[in-house]
Amino acid sequence: MQQVNIKIIMRDTALAVGLRHLLHNLFDIEAERIDEGQLAETDTAATDLFIADSRSFASCIGFFIPRRTKLILLTDGESAGDGSIQTLNRFADEQTFVARLTQIVEAVREKAEDGNELSQREIDVLCLVASGMTNKEIADKLCISINTVLSHRKNITSKLGIRSASGLSVYAMMNGYISPTV
Repeated sequence: MQQVNIKIIMRDTALAVGLRHLLHNLFDIEAERIDEGQLAETDTAATDLFIADSRSFASCIGFFIPRRTKLILLTDGESAGDGSIQTLNRFADEQTFVARLTQIVEAVREKAEDGNELSQREIDVLCLVASGMTNKEIADKLCISINTVLSHRKNITSKLGIRSASGLSVYAMMNGYISPTV
């Protein structure tokens, strides 16, 4: 079974510790608690899931919105916002909370085990495509041949089902590979 990389970002220490123990005891996952200040140094490509409380989310919204597909927001109620961000109700009864957490972990594991994950080199190429570089510029930057760049782009397109550079740019931004420029 593929190990998943989960980061917990919460101000409430007791809640974060409890969640870490649940993930470890129920799912054999060693989640890491990080502070909001550590988000900038976090390898977002290697992180499968971020679990954040509403206060951390609000104070780091610029970090979390582009990564909302990898985010679970710990809320005080059933849902939050427009439904584009998955939630986990911290006040649910124990059975409901554990069932929802199980559903989340299984989905993350399934995605991590899916053969459609991009390799690190494909992610490198994706980021450079998203930044507007040509195949030749990418080849020069990565010290590889143009044919290798084309092979990586073909693999990326095959895995993601996205053909256009603009579509790849949106995918890269939405999955936290690149940050939106303002």
